[in-house]
Amino acid sequence: MENKVIPVNPTGIYVIGSLKNDKIPHIAKELRETLGVEVFDDWFSPGPEADDFWRKYEKVRGSSYAQALSNWAGKHVFEFDKFHIDRLGIGVMCMPAGKSGHLELGYMLGQGKKGYILFDKEPERWDVMYQFATGVFFNKEELIDELIKVTGAQKKQIVEQIQKGKQ
Repeated sequence: MENKVIPVNPTGIYVIGSLKNDKIPHIAKELRETLGVEVFDDWFSPGPEADDFWRKYEKVRGSSYAQALSNWAGKHVFEFDKFHIDRLGIGVMCMPAGKSGHLELGYMLGQGKKGYILFDKEPERWDVMYQFATGVFFNKEELIDELIKVTGAQKKQIVEQIQKGKQ
């Protein structure tokens, strides 16, 4: 089998979050349109109950959790997500997020990549370990301003205005 090189996009953004967080595709769309960089959120497409359906399916098969993680469905979904996490240089975890999201962000940070957290509100329980993140934001516009700096992107609207002025 031929080894394929993963196409790395250092300014691409992997949006991290919960399948149950219906704001994910809207946040990703805004980042995509505003920054003009690749923003990956395709993992969201199976819907809010994907993990629950996978668990039910594996239970019917008689699989334990450990077995389910080793079965084809578990492996393929994991490898799909990991492929894109590995190739993109920036992670943005949108809260609320569960264990998987926190693991994904930690994995990216452990690779020396930038990782940001966008809270939807101040959490009831505070945690000092969020300081591992490159940045913690409670305001989407402030996060976008930071991402403009780190990606070297221009706000799409500004670029369009400049282009219109040259015509």
